[in-house]
Amino acid sequence: MAVLVGIDEAGYGPLLGPMLVSSAAFDVPDELLKGSMWAALERSVGKAKAKLAGRLLVTDSKQAFSKELGIKHLQRTTLACLANLGYQPANLDELLGVLCGCGAVGRLDEYKWYQGLCGRKLEADEVDISIAASVLGRDMEKAGVKLLWLKSCCLDVAYFNKLVDAAKNKSSVLFDTASILMQDAIDRAGAGVIQIVVDRQGGRMDYAPGLLKMFAPEGLRVLRQDETDSSYELKMGAKTVKIHFVVEADDRFLPVSLASMVCKYLREMLNECMNAYFLGLYPHLKPTAGYWQDGTRFVEDLKAAGCVIDKERFIRIR
Repeated sequence: MAVLVGIDEAGYGPLLGPMLVSSAAFDVPDELLKGSMWAALERSVGKAKAKLAGRLLVTDSKQAFSKELGIKHLQRTTLACLANLGYQPANLDELLGVLCGCGAVGRLDEYKWYQGLCGRKLEADEVDISIAASVLGRDMEKAGVKLLWLKSCCLDVAYFNKLVDAAKNKSSVLFDTASILMQDAIDRAGAGVIQIVVDRQGGRMDYAPGLLKMFAPEGLRVLRQDETDSSYELKMGAKTVKIHFVVEADDRFLPVSLASMVCKYLREMLNECMNAYFLGLYPHLKPTAGYWQDGTRFVEDLKAAGCVIDKERFIRIR
């Protein structure tokens, strides 16, 4: 058996709203490290929206989310997986507490548009979630798979800006945040093999210096560095850690897809809070998803309406 961890982000590029980085970890048979978890769990999960027949959708979040369906699949999959872990959050405050911890919730409470998260109900079909979680649990048991944890890092705008200002590079902030989740996985896992797959951002190929700095392993071996995959093996006591930075990993590895969906779900829920707050003040405004062009439009519309903008907490620096 080995621990297989997927890490992905949502909100790396936008002007408005938080950046989320999440991990999803499974205990899997060794043969599944190179096999398809979608095939192993075909009774409970599907990769495409077509012909799901009640199964959970686990795919790249860009495929799971749409204007027509909104957060339906993101929410259903995230909550069913959390239920499998024994968590049943009823509101956004509880959801963030389970996934991100009290530190992130405390920072969010400093924003006017995020205050009162405990009153924002998740409005999920509890019976459907329970059934989906049970089916997933039975399917994983049959395949010899166990969901170990879901964890997220929420970088609200002010915190994100502080980190980028210190690092002078937001790609470094993303790597450092992913490294926090990698270290968390290494600390949680017992002796043996830990495989970590990270969705790769941009054209960077050489991650060895960053890994040496973050983890100070007893030994690091470069397995591969090319346009699609940068892979490394780290020796850390009784643990062998293999870390892969893979292009389009969120479409190729189920744990990364799940992490992608958790990130997107949290970001969309927080963006809904932001939009609800400002549209409550200025009902004529058109809501925004926060991406650069439309986010700029939203900021200009707020200024035209006479809103005094808290730039520290509202607008992200590049």
